[in-house]
Amino acid sequence: MTDDHDDSLAERVERLHDALRATEERPVEREASRWIGEAQAVAGDASDVATTGGDAGVVRERVGHVADLLANVEETGDDAADERVATARELAERIADGE
Repeated sequence: MTDDHDDSLAERVERLHDALRATEERPVEREASRWIGEAQAVAGDASDVATTGGDAGVVRERVGHVADLLANVEETGDDAADERVATARELAERIADGE
């Protein structure tokens, strides 16, 4: 993963949302798809809050929910989707922790 400490919170949350959105193009198992879809929706909401100058605490809390949702995804049935979920999980954890 790239060093994103110089990126704004909004940029990091948008990158998280993009990683999850990219799984839409992959053949993901149904159970994993459900968790990823919900995580993607919450990440999109957090991205909207971040890009409109919303409270960083609210953004981090919502991204924490994304991390919790992604914790339910062990594998997707697709290697490329697994990589995107792993990237999203790492980003979510770092953002939620204030890194």
